[in-house]
Amino acid sequence: MKTPPPPDPAAEDALVPVSALQHYLFCPRQCALIHVERLWAEDGATAEGRLLHERVDGGKPDRRRGVRTVRGLLLRSYALGLAGKADAVEFHGTTPYPVEYKRGRPKAHRADELQLCAQAMCLEEMFAVPVPEGALFYGQTKKRHVVAIDDELRMLTRRIAAETRTMIAEARTPPPRFMPGCRHCSLAGQCRPKPLEKPPAIRRWLTAQLGD
Repeated sequence: MKTPPPPDPAAEDALVPVSALQHYLFCPRQCALIHVERLWAEDGATAEGRLLHERVDGGKPDRRRGVRTVRGLLLRSYALGLAGKADAVEFHGTTPYPVEYKRGRPKAHRADELQLCAQAMCLEEMFAVPVPEGALFYGQTKKRHVVAIDDELRMLTRRIAAETRTMIAEARTPPPRFMPGCRHCSLAGQCRPKPLEKPPAIRRWLTAQLGD
């Protein structure tokens, strides 16, 4: 495995989690609450996802039909400024093939594809070989979806990686903004997007408190 040394001693500390990109694309504020303010809350969906990843990551390496599968492989890219862990990486000959496991089903946004692409680009840097393809496996549909690691997805991944690194380095938390996805966010209780998005004017609030 060809893993180049960090370009400077601070580079290792500046790496951000691959998973942060998925959080950022879904909601920058959610990403900041998790990776800047270190908040976390688990609901039924996140608990099921955690258990799924623990099962996959804890599996032993195996070889079937000439394909070797490694689970829980540590990832790193100094070019993207990312570090993380792949659920599973299949080796088709010398070509790594990342497989990311998700609890639910395919989504309208590209957050899952973005996370997979970041893993593929980490593998390219580590092994110095092209990684043109990967797959997302969804627990609800029990199906694997092949994802092409094309130029458009790579450009999106580089942009989101840069924006995520900047936000975390600045320790900046975006203001709340209520979106339909907030209903499915386990951090909605800490974020409080509806009441905090448009806080009442101080004069109106004070008048109401004084009963005038």
